[in-house]
Amino acid sequence: MTTRPPRIVFAHGFTQTGRSWGPFIDALVESIGEVDAVAPDLPGHGDASERREDLWQCADALVAVGARATYVGYSMGGRIALHAALRHPDSVERLVLIGATAGIDDDDERTARRASDNELADHIIRRSVPAFIDEWLDNPLFAGLTEATAMRDDRLRNTASGLASSLRLTGTGTQEPLWDRLGAIRCPVLVIVGERDTKFTALGERIVESVDHGRLVVVPASGHSVHLEQPRSTVAAIADFLG
Repeated sequence: MTTRPPRIVFAHGFTQTGRSWGPFIDALVESIGEVDAVAPDLPGHGDASERREDLWQCADALVAVGARATYVGYSMGGRIALHAALRHPDSVERLVLIGATAGIDDDDERTARRASDNELADHIIRRSVPAFIDEWLDNPLFAGLTEATAMRDDRLRNTASGLASSLRLTGTGTQEPLWDRLGAIRCPVLVIVGERDTKFTALGERIVESVDHGRLVVVPASGHSVHLEQPRSTVAAIADFLG
């Protein structure tokens, strides 16, 4: 009997597109063999720049193309994948979160973040996409990226209106806190964070403590974009999780 390759759905981060997963998927295939990879452009990004959807709608759209699979999400994509696991438990067989959060608990902090996201969205509209992408990548959060791993050209596929809408509809400020619902997730959960990304390491620890079948992997010598900074270590963690 021929064994089907594992189906894995990849959800990218803010300002990226589905193509950003290409090198990582290649590294994963080199490690574990053939995979049935699905890496769509998420609403507000790439070929889906004109789509206007919130986090729950993004989760529905992701599962609509991904079907039953392992879901791997990075940052914004991780939050969307988390929503997918809650809304579509029969479709999400396993969940891998890279640098993701279940939301901001404090009402005042969340309101302030929403205002900040809206201000940044307005700023994107005023600026050109190339100028904004340069500003975005200059964020200390992405200090570990090189010119090659930042994949700036791929990010330039985005539009100002699409990125602005993504911030307004799927930013952390507008995200409903999900911490009290994480116990409902029944699939195995792997959380991967970078050693230097202390904020998301703490969030990752909290996610793992909140689910029944969770595992945390802290990747040395890496920041927020673990899969781009240390792809081999990240591939090894996922391969072990799938195995």
